[in-house]
Amino acid sequence: MRVIIIGNGLAGTISSKTLRELDQKLEIDVFAEEKHHYYPRPNLIEFVAGNIPQERIFAFPGNWHQRQKISIHLENPVKRILASSQEVEVGEGKREKYDFLLIANGSSAFVPPIKGAEKAGVFTLRTLDDAFHILEYLENHRQVAVIGGGLLGLEIARAIRAKGADVEVIEFFDRLLPRQLDVQGASLLKAQIEKMKIKIRLKSATEEILGQKEVKGLRFKDGTQVKRDMVVVAAGVRPNTSLAKEASLETDRGLIVNEYLQASHPKIFAAGDCIQHSGRVYGIIPASFDQARIAASNIIGEQRKYRGTVPSNTLKIVGLYVTSVGLVNPEGEEFEEIQIENKEDGIYKKIVLHNGNLVGAIWIGTKKGVTEISRAVTEKQNVTKWKESLLKDNFDFSLL
Repeated sequence: MRVIIIGNGLAGTISSKTLRELDQKLEIDVFAEEKHHYYPRPNLIEFVAGNIPQERIFAFPGNWHQRQKISIHLENPVKRILASSQEVEVGEGKREKYDFLLIANGSSAFVPPIKGAEKAGVFTLRTLDDAFHILEYLENHRQVAVIGGGLLGLEIARAIRAKGADVEVIEFFDRLLPRQLDVQGASLLKAQIEKMKIKIRLKSATEEILGQKEVKGLRFKDGTQVKRDMVVVAAGVRPNTSLAKEASLETDRGLIVNEYLQASHPKIFAAGDCIQHSGRVYGIIPASFDQARIAASNIIGEQRKYRGTVPSNTLKIVGLYVTSVGLVNPEGEEFEEIQIENKEDGIYKKIVLHNGNLVGAIWIGTKKGVTEISRAVTEKQNVTKWKESLLKDNFDFSLL
C-alpha cells in the first residue's frame, strides 16, 4: 500500500513517522514545497534571536527519513490532486498513484491589506528562508515594527530585540494576546515586556507603510506616524485550501474533515493547520500533533476519532513564562473566575470553573503547576474542594 503525504511540516512529518511505526512495509512518499527538511517552527524564533545555530533548527538527523524508509521529495510540491483516479500531479506534469492521500500542507502567513505592504523591508516569519532574509536585512536596519501583538508577534519582537534592535509592537486590539489572556493578565504582561525595552502600541490600526521603495515608517488610521525602517507582519495565518478546492473537496475556512479526519473523498485524509474540524480551525501545535497521529492511524484502518484539542499555549519572553489553557474569557453567569496577582514578582494566576469543573487557566510568571493545571483543564476536572487554595504558592499539585 502506498500513502502520499502533501507537506513536510509538523503534521506531515508526524503522520509519516506514525505510519512507519504502525506499518513497516508501507510505502510512504512526502512531497514538499520546502527545500529544507522538517524543523519545528518555534526554533525559527530562537535562530533569529541567535540562541541556536542553524544545524540545531532541524528536528531529526539528516539521514532520519532514509533510516525510516520514508521518501521525502523536497522542492517538489503537489500541483494538483486527481481524486477520481487516486493520483497527484507533481513537477512537469508527472503523476504519482496513491492508495491513500494525506493532505498536510499547512497555512500561510496572512498580510492584511495595508498600503505599502509590498515595499522592501516588509517580512513575515513562516519558513527558514524567511528567517535568513530577516537576519540579512536586520544587519543594516535597526528600527523594527512588529505588526501583531499575538503569540508570534511577541516572540518575534523578543528575538529581534535580542539582536540589539529598537523594536515596537503594534497591536490593533486594546491588549496583548487578546485570545489567550484577560485584561488583567495582559496588563501585567505588557508591563513586564516594556521593562525589557520593547515598546508596545495598543489600539493602533496600521493604514500605510511609508517610504518610496523601502520602509521608512508607519502611518496609523488616527493620523499619527512613527519612523521605522523594517516591518515584520505577524497578523495570523490562513489555511492553504487551493489544492483541496481545485480537487472539489469540501472546504470552508479550511479543508473540512469528519471525526476520522477524512475529507469528502474516502481515500483522502488531512491534518494540521489546513483543516477545519467541527467548524473550528485550530492553527496550534498540539492540535496538529494530535491530528497527525489520528489521521495516520485511520489510514491504517484503526478507526480512531478526533474529539478536538483544548487550546494550550506557553510563551517565554526573556524568562517570563505565560501559559493559557482552555476558556479564559468566559461569557455568562454560570462561570466562576478566581485570580491572584503579585505585580512585584510579575505573577498572575487565574482559573475558570463551570459547575466546579476546571475549563480554563492563565499562569503568568511561574511554571510551577503548569503541567498539572493544563491536564486538569483538558480533563475538565472538578476542583471545587481546592478552588480556594489552588492558586497559592504552596499548593500540592500532586492532588490533581
